[in-house]
Amino acid sequence: MDDRYRLVVTDLVRAQAPVVMGVLNVTPDSFSDGGRYADLDAAVAHGVRLRAEGAALIDVGGESTRPGADRVDPATEAARVLPVIRELAAAGVAVSIDTSRASVAEAALTAGATVVNDVSGGLADPDMARVVRDAGCPWVLMHWRGHSRGMRELATYTDVVADVRAELGRRVDEALAAGVAADRIIVDPGLGFAKTAAHNWELSARLPELVALGFPLLFGASRKSYLGRLLADADGEPRPTADREAATAATSLLAVAAGAWGVRVHDVRGTADALAVWQATGRPRLVAEPAGHRAGHDGTEPGGAGVPVVGAAGPAGRQESEPAW
Repeated sequence: MDDRYRLVVTDLVRAQAPVVMGVLNVTPDSFSDGGRYADLDAAVAHGVRLRAEGAALIDVGGESTRPGADRVDPATEAARVLPVIRELAAAGVAVSIDTSRASVAEAALTAGATVVNDVSGGLADPDMARVVRDAGCPWVLMHWRGHSRGMRELATYTDVVADVRAELGRRVDEALAAGVAADRIIVDPGLGFAKTAAHNWELSARLPELVALGFPLLFGASRKSYLGRLLADADGEPRPTADREAATAATSLLAVAAGAWGVRVHDVRGTADALAVWQATGRPRLVAEPAGHRAGHDGTEPGGAGVPVVGAAGPAGRQESEPAW
């Protein structure tokens, strides 16, 4: 195994401190920052800045996974990400590649990436397990039910936490069966991917049940629209994307306090500052309330007006029935 993968496993996957993954989208159509970093120099400068602000990993993506997004061909995706990865790796920045394509992942690892962040959990490309196994690199397996254009119709669960846990467990079993080492596996509940806002809140509230899978858990709620709707103004207008950073830091902190290994965010400084305060106060952990005293499986207060709970004992927010990405 390449020494750089051994180091990233030792220094990051087994890290005791929470890991902050900084988002770097080099796409024209991502929901939050599409087009801002399409230029190579701008992308590299932003990645270096995110590291300076506290990101342990820079997650470079060349294909938008927002709902309704069209797929790009592998050559286009690779052309977007590879130059950025090469430059960042040459500057000593640890990089993860955000892709569901084995060919792009393989090229990205050759270019200097050290982690594969696969939103499909290995389902989109059956060759991904081979690429990860042969490289020996860490692999983020996200909960996924289908590509962006079809995910809205797939947000149906009996119990979203139990169902996500079971489906993630199957992805882990498949990875292990393919020869991927257990200490290379990271899981991600996939907030916003085939999930309604109520599902997202319920996953957040019951995160320890997913942490109990026994693998490092990556949590990504950054700037997502369910946060924007929670913070809507008096006229019901969602909070603009760029103004959701405080909510992102809050939900990221709650996730880490519930046992998450790392958080994936756009605004690294705000989240890193919040986590520094958490560590300085002794790394307190959330303790789940008994089921009868908190939100039900639908993410609403029992007997209430349909208000989901943010954390194990967190503040109440608005319920959304439509998909929230």
